[in-house]
Parts: sequence; structure tokens; C-alpha cells
Amino acid sequence: MTRKVIITGGAGILGAAVAQAFLAAGHQVAVVDHAPAPAAATDGLVHIGGVDLTDGAQAQSAFDQAKASLGGADVLVNVAGGFRWQTVADGDPAVWEKLFAVNARTCLNMCRAGVTGLSDGGAIVNVGAAAAEKAGAGMGAYAASKAAVARLTESLAVELGGRIRVNAVLPLVMDTPQNRADMPDVDPKAWTATAAVADAIVFLASRAARAINGALVPVTAPTPD
Repeated sequence: MTRKVIITGGAGILGAAVAQAFLAAGHQVAVVDHAPAPAAATDGLVHIGGVDLTDGAQAQSAFDQAKASLGGADVLVNVAGGFRWQTVADGDPAVWEKLFAVNARTCLNMCRAGVTGLSDGGAIVNVGAAAAEKAGAGMGAYAASKAAVARLTESLAVELGGRIRVNAVLPLVMDTPQNRADMPDVDPKAWTATAAVADAIVFLASRAARAINGALVPVTAPTPD
């Protein structure tokens, strides 16, 4: 069954992988991002750019625009977010505010839009982080903001009572160009491919996962080529 899917953070590495995975599965996809939309998209996606998802009104407007472009909305995937490494003692408290804004508030704003805007039987899949379950040094701000996403996921799943299922994936380190640049001495074969994370998201949004609600699913296994 073809579903109409809205993905935030679609201009990023993971967001683009998620969009392509849904397209490959035969679904219609709109991506929302802070980055400007391409002048002439030829990738089969609806692009909505220049959106500040930390602003509730902009998030609602972007959701409505995406839904209108697709002719409906069945699935919302919240990929938009950010990362900073810093220790508590030496870090900037403003980074905590920034990460809560880009990770938790963006997710909250779009989830609020999805509660009323998604069809019954729809699904929300949030991108959390394995670090939210057990954080290491320098991960305090990031892990705390992603823990907020986890608790939002669990709470909203109960509130909606299965009318719309709400789950989250919890990646560890993904194989991205940025991570390869930041950690040149680490073998990327130990990391998880973004395509594998995308596959997990597509599954959680599918009818095959219809009995899964309120779950925080670790997606951490290495996926070497």
C-alpha cells in the first residue's frame, strides 16, 4: 500500500537515505529542511526548504504544505537534529539550549502537527540516539536532548492509544562523511550504515510493524559493505 510520507531533515545524510528508502518502497515522499529547496528537483521528492522547525508556526505550516502537496499524510519521520561534543565542565551552556532546540523542540513541533494531521492508522518514527540510554564523556548535552525525544516518543504513543503509532530508532555511530572526517583513526566498518537505519525506519512505519508502539529500537550493529 502506497503511503504519503513527510520527512524532516531531508537534506542531511540520514534524511536523504530515509527519503530514498521510502521512494524505493513505492511511497510518496515530501522532505522538509532548514536548507533551501533545490531550484529544480528531479529526484521524485517534494521539497520544502527554508523552514525553522524550532518555530511551532513554521513547523505547522511546513507540515500542512507537505500534506497538501502529497494529497494527504500517513507517516511522519523526524530526522532533523544536530550534534555537538563537549564536556560539562568546559562546555558552553548555550550548546545545551541549542541541542534541545534542534533535537527535542523540532521533534515536538512536528509531532504536534502530526497528531491532528496524520491519517488514522498512521505512524510517527523519531530518530533518537543510543547515547540517550547510556551517555559517555562529552555527550551530556546531546544525550539529554535525545533522551527528551525518547520520553516524548513513549508518552505520545500512550496518549494516541495506537490511533497513530509512535516509535523511535536509536542509532549509535553512523557511517557518514562527517564522522569519517571527525574520527579518521576509527574503522568505519564498526559503524552502522545510514541505509540500514533507513530500512529500520521504513519497517517501523509499515503495516508489518503494526503491533509495535512506543518502542525505542536500538539500531547499532555494524553493517560493513
